[in-house]
Amino acid sequence: MGAPVIESLRKHTKAYLDCHLMVTNPLDYVEPFGKAGASGFTFHIETSKDNWKELIENIKSLGMRPGVAIKPGTSVEAVYPLFFSQVEAETPVEMVLVMTVEPGFGGQKFMPETMDKVRILRKKYPALDIEVDGGLGPSTIDMAALAGANCIVAGSSVFGAPEPAQVISLLRNSVEKAQLTY
Repeated sequence: MGAPVIESLRKHTKAYLDCHLMVTNPLDYVEPFGKAGASGFTFHIETSKDNWKELIENIKSLGMRPGVAIKPGTSVEAVYPLFFSQVEAETPVEMVLVMTVEPGFGGQKFMPETMDKVRILRKKYPALDIEVDGGLGPSTIDMAALAGANCIVAGSSVFGAPEPAQVISLLRNSVEKAQLTY
């Protein structure tokens, strides 16, 4: 999906359109996604180590909420510099997306070891939105929610279910229940 899809969707909804870009140069996509009506723009730290400040500034200037994603093999410490900037008085990123599978295609198996990153982030940044993406469904949601994830991306488990609304309800209830514990 790209900016044209976001633009088409925006015409029919006021819903939050969370855009996670798995691209090598996310700076090239900020303006098109902002103009299309994206609500959030999440980029990978692995491709933005040298220009994340400029990237976040551009994301915010177009009215989008900045988020940063980390792949399973990237240490959680890689995103710490994005939470406090000597120049800014505010938090540069508003969400961290912990990938619970290798980026690239749907239907992969959830990697439980990635939950350590979620736990560390929740403890260090209690008010942070922590999103998880990959292999989330009825059998893995409690593990993610109890680790501290409060934003869930679910594709195959929802769209492949006979009753998608039931799966969505189960996922939502698990996250809401877990939030009472932290």
